[in-house]
Amino acid sequence: MDPVTAPLIIKNLGRCDYQSVWSAMQDFTDQRDKTTTDELWLVEHPPVFTQGLAGKAEHVLAAGNIPVVQVDRGGQVTYHGPGQIVAYPLLDLRRHGIGVKSLVHGIEQAVIDVLAHYDIVAERKLKAPGVYVNGDKIAALGLKIRKGCSYHGLAFNINMDLSPFARINPCGFSGLKVIQLCDLNPECDIHTVQKQLADSFCQNLNFSSHQTPLAV
Repeated sequence: MDPVTAPLIIKNLGRCDYQSVWSAMQDFTDQRDKTTTDELWLVEHPPVFTQGLAGKAEHVLAAGNIPVVQVDRGGQVTYHGPGQIVAYPLLDLRRHGIGVKSLVHGIEQAVIDVLAHYDIVAERKLKAPGVYVNGDKIAALGLKIRKGCSYHGLAFNINMDLSPFARINPCGFSGLKVIQLCDLNPECDIHTVQKQLADSFCQNLNFSSHQTPLAV
């Protein structure tokens, strides 16, 4: 028997300031109750480095004119910028009947499946959340769980300026090479990939989606 799918509201926020979206995620999580429908927010951010709870200052090598924001997710430092799909799953894990490991696995598998559409073989790594192609990182992952509900999430590199990653040790790993989809398949389109990612997320984590219009 196929698993029962739960409703999921998918919101495309367009390009938004990082801190305002972070604050909105916290507010959504604090105000939700057992009847609140889960949501997936898709967004692009202006250039920003974010440093997780366990983040060490030495992994920020030379931030320069890009702000560094200390945040409440797990993990070390990463970079967000235009041309990167950021996906924030705002889920009641207890109600949905999954644990954190299953959520991480499902998010990673969603990216792996999208990359397979482009004939790209990707994989996950033990104790290094995210998605990799031949050892190079194409997607980063960091979550926060509060009262059994998730926020923060995934950053999937599509068609962006990768040079700011040289200013940090990505995810705390010195020398880790960061890559993007357009360099592996120049025909990719970020809006198409965004839709594929949302569909793959729903398939892997047993949700049925309702897409909302692009925010303005």
